[in-house]
Amino acid sequence: MEPESASAALLIPRLTADTGANLATIERMALDAVSTGANLLLLPEAALTGLINNDDPAHDLRLGQTVPGPATDRLGALCARHGVWLGFGMLERQGRSLVDSAVLLKPDGSIALVYRRNQPQWHGPRADPATYRQGTELPVASTPFGTVGFLLCGDLFDDDIVARFRGLSVDWMLFPFARCFADGTADQVRWETEELPQYAQRIRMAGTPALMVNYLADASLGDDNSFGGACAISATGEVVASYRLGEEGMLIVDLGTLSDNRLRATRGSCMTST
Repeated sequence: MEPESASAALLIPRLTADTGANLATIERMALDAVSTGANLLLLPEAALTGLINNDDPAHDLRLGQTVPGPATDRLGALCARHGVWLGFGMLERQGRSLVDSAVLLKPDGSIALVYRRNQPQWHGPRADPATYRQGTELPVASTPFGTVGFLLCGDLFDDDIVARFRGLSVDWMLFPFARCFADGTADQVRWETEELPQYAQRIRMAGTPALMVNYLADASLGDDNSFGGACAISATGEVVASYRLGEEGMLIVDLGTLSDNRLRATRGSCMTST
């Protein structure tokens, strides 16, 4: 049975140090995406806070929320109002532990799946393992547009995780990530010539078309210079559509039925902060 035709909106928010403001930005962008007819909305890794953990539990545990919890409830209500699927990354608090997670919400607002990053490099190598935890599973969910699974950021560069993901034979990889350059720039040429080909090669290894989205860091996040951008990449590693770095916005991707292992996609319009 072929997946139902659908479109995805890859949302690139400008994240600040204010979690409440970030949620408001996500809701505003989600409403703009819904107006395009998108069925699936995808947000970056750590979309509520940014990936600003520093291996100090006193600081980092405050960044986390439970699943289910306030954020999944609020965004789930949005999904239920508008009948859309929504995937997003967040730092998840489990008692006195923290996990880099991703959540997929159904159009009725309930949770379809929770993925907990398997690869540990979202924190430093000396971080307390009692606090900073990893998942071990690769859950999948069935949707009207096919089966989906998450990978998060560094997962894509772990050969074992990629091989396991390939074995799932899902229709779509949802790939929230957080990427910056050490010099703090949003260097489009460097991204396209040096970095993006590496991501595309790894997606080809996974053998699954991928929707990938990075957040844009506001200056209030300090040393976090995540530069935004989004891409749709085919199972053969072809970059079919992308959104430029350094700008808040969304990329609209027509998922449709795969034809010659390509995605049909169009560039979304840039949205600016108010």
